[in-house]
Amino acid sequence: MRQLERCKSALPETWVVTCHFYDVESGRLGLEARGRKVDYERFDIPIARDGGISDLLAEAGQPGRRFDVVICESTSRVARGMFENLSIERTLEKAGVPLFAWNEPIKLDGGRSQQILQRRINQSVAEYEVYNALETSWGGLCTHIREGWNIGKPPYGYRAKRYRNPNPIKADKGFMKSRLEPDGVRAETVTQIAIWSYYERLGYGIIAERLNSDRDRYPPPDPPGGVRARGAWGKSTVGEILRNPKYTGYQVFNRRASRSRSGKVNNPELWIWSPYPVHEPLIPKWMFDELDARRRTRLGLQGISAQGRPPSTHHTYTFRGRVLCACGRRLHGNRRKGITYYTCWPRANNRGRPDTYAQHPKGRYVSEATLLRAVVALYADRVLASHMRYLLAADLAAIVSGGLRQHEEERAGHERVLADIIRRQEITLQRAQECALDDPFGQCLRKAYNDLEEQRQSTISILNDLNAETANRTTAAGAGITDLLESLPHLALNLASAPQQLLLKLFELTELSAQLPEAGDNFVLSVALPADYTPGIALRSDGAQGAT
Repeated sequence: MRQLERCKSALPETWVVTCHFYDVESGRLGLEARGRKVDYERFDIPIARDGGISDLLAEAGQPGRRFDVVICESTSRVARGMFENLSIERTLEKAGVPLFAWNEPIKLDGGRSQQILQRRINQSVAEYEVYNALETSWGGLCTHIREGWNIGKPPYGYRAKRYRNPNPIKADKGFMKSRLEPDGVRAETVTQIAIWSYYERLGYGIIAERLNSDRDRYPPPDPPGGVRARGAWGKSTVGEILRNPKYTGYQVFNRRASRSRSGKVNNPELWIWSPYPVHEPLIPKWMFDELDARRRTRLGLQGISAQGRPPSTHHTYTFRGRVLCACGRRLHGNRRKGITYYTCWPRANNRGRPDTYAQHPKGRYVSEATLLRAVVALYADRVLASHMRYLLAADLAAIVSGGLRQHEEERAGHERVLADIIRRQEITLQRAQECALDDPFGQCLRKAYNDLEEQRQSTISILNDLNAETANRTTAAGAGITDLLESLPHLALNLASAPQQLLLKLFELTELSAQLPEAGDNFVLSVALPADYTPGIALRSDGAQGAT
């Protein structure tokens, strides 16, 4: 309401507000991420909303728009970043819509230099304030952690012990600070998990089985909100506990990229640690470090091989992550007696909840060889079929012609330069002939003619090179297209024996997936191809299936 009242107060008397555009998202977001949701409905804003910033820009370019100018309280309310702010301003200017602000002079005539100067200063100050606030806030969080205070929900095994905020102003408002303290039997459970992992070298799955055998003694954790609560231990939960450095007594922050909302674990060099232990440890630091070193050695995290996988990994599964069961799980790969297969075995990943997948078979298996035969048949029938040769030839010809068109444009430009040089030479030569041999002006003209002659020879040389390169490219492209088209039948017949890295790249580009139905011995394969291929694929309507 304050922004609207200020905008109205700055308008000339004959102007009226015809529509209102506003967003409730952060002004630091990109334009494509603002105004796309209905978050504004959660706020009780007594102002009719005609859309967000994207709607404003879209209507500004329409001939029948409802407004002639746009006004805001300040340009920092349009966007916090200089780039986004200027982009919006330029878009409105191209549409013939001026952008005014309450805290800037509104000038309808005369020069705009002073207004532009003040606006750029305001935009720079707005972006500075954003980064300054972020840096100051980040520094406060780091200090908060180094002093031993906890941020967020306490990890399993700890509970929050609250203290009065040392800032009297915040304390009067009821703000508290918290440290971690052991949470009884849950704290003992964390220590027991570490003992089993360190001394008995048990895996996460076996530890989860032991914990689920006596849930009264080892109570399972409760996720936030209880929506995903399983009431049982899982391998991922055990692994998360053994990887959390807070159990060593140190306060640690910035383990996950929460500011980017990706949840990805940050590099340990980016973690913020307290300089000394600030709460009672549940796992000794030396034990935690040893478990971490074992895990890194086992997973090969000390280095990545040239093939793009950990050096301790002995086999890469061709269809990893691409085979889905009807229950929604991804089948995981296994090898036994030289045979590679994919399996869905819910019991292994659903400890403590055997009733959830009561209708699910004990285990579902798919041979990699069977999958590969079906996939090869799919690509040979749909992607590498004979009628696809014409589509591929047309695409390749379009690419080649596009490259040749650029060459032709470049050659035409040099020809124009050559024609201009010849014209200037003729004019220079004509003027030089009118001067005596010892005339200084005539000598300068002759020197200019010689310089132009050097430019002419250089341009002719460039044109000759371009002509030769164009001829070579045309010949090579034609031969390359012919060779590629002739190799398609060979590729369709020998796709199964292609190098695994090329197969993985092909599956990634075409988004290959295999779906197992609830019952039966068939699975459904699907690929995603560019829209240009759709007419050719539509020539065949039978489904692509293979027996398990």
